[in-house]
Amino acid sequence: MRTDGGSRSPFQAASGVWPPWREILAASADTGTALARHLPVDAAEVDQVARRYPIRVNPYYLHLIGSPDDGLFAQAVPQLAELADQDGLVDPLAEEAHSPVRNLVHRYEDRVLWLVSSECAMICRFCTRKRRVGRSVPPEDERLALGLAYIRDHREIRDVLLSGGDPLLLEDERLAWILGSLRVIPHVEILRLGTRVPCTLPQRITPDLCRLLTKHQPLYLMTHFNHPAEITAEAAAACGSLADAGIPLANQTVLLKRVNDDPDLMIELMRKLVSIRVRPYYLHQLDFTRGASHFRTPIASGLEIIAALRRRTSGLCVPHYVVDLPGGGGKIQLAPETIVAEEGGILLIRTHHGEVIRYPAGRNKR
Repeated sequence: MRTDGGSRSPFQAASGVWPPWREILAASADTGTALARHLPVDAAEVDQVARRYPIRVNPYYLHLIGSPDDGLFAQAVPQLAELADQDGLVDPLAEEAHSPVRNLVHRYEDRVLWLVSSECAMICRFCTRKRRVGRSVPPEDERLALGLAYIRDHREIRDVLLSGGDPLLLEDERLAWILGSLRVIPHVEILRLGTRVPCTLPQRITPDLCRLLTKHQPLYLMTHFNHPAEITAEAAAACGSLADAGIPLANQTVLLKRVNDDPDLMIELMRKLVSIRVRPYYLHQLDFTRGASHFRTPIASGLEIIAALRRRTSGLCVPHYVVDLPGGGGKIQLAPETIVAEEGGILLIRTHHGEVIRYPAGRNKR
């Protein structure tokens, strides 16, 4: 076991050039022994957790981890706390209950979530789909056909979000077929990709992939950065390539205890995202996922962070703070209280600095 707190990548070189993304992914650490070659971990403990919740950390993300105390180690490395947690739910958002066909979730009337991949470039320890990511086979052609037929048959669906796993771990040809099959359905207006690869495997964002994606506009890419240290030169270049290809980029951050539950760190993260042309979109309260309770923060922490963002940076850097309600209740936005009271048609509004201002409520004209 290494004890120096640093990480080494088998691909690191003075030139800083990385090999193709498939080679990086193939060299991922997926056992305790493999992980212990790079990080100070107990291989037996890691394997104990991995028997229930699989592990994958690719060499690129490994080389970002500085020590067990940084905000990246906890996201990537299994902990025994995952096995001790019996409070969380196996399927916290009741996705299975809202799946009319396998791998497709239809919770909101005009949009669906289609799980087209079971693989990720890194298996995050807080993942809301710990029950399935990294352990099941990719959807078979028959299952993809069932999902496509469902979307085709339900004319109320105008927005399709591809997720998984990570849809960008599909080969270009497979992804092109899925996007092309959706794009010819007249009532499907918007395509979205939920992916973490700009953060965890930016080498996947190739010129060929960018050309593929831009053929299927309007298409939005929803990515996932949780910590400023994840915004590297490689990640910035990947996001820049997507933005140059005309792909709008938005980010969803998960609020994680001892990872990013700090106003100063979150302000740095949001400012960096905007600087690489990624719009902060959601700050998620962690779902009630079994095996992840040690990451959960109180709601007050998220409200404090949102208040700090509003005080200290521009509105462009402020995401919506949301909780996805257990049992399939859907997302609701949480916000610091601003309207204190109404007195005789006058609202008392609290500013970001705590000052209370009087503002006309306004009356509807008859």
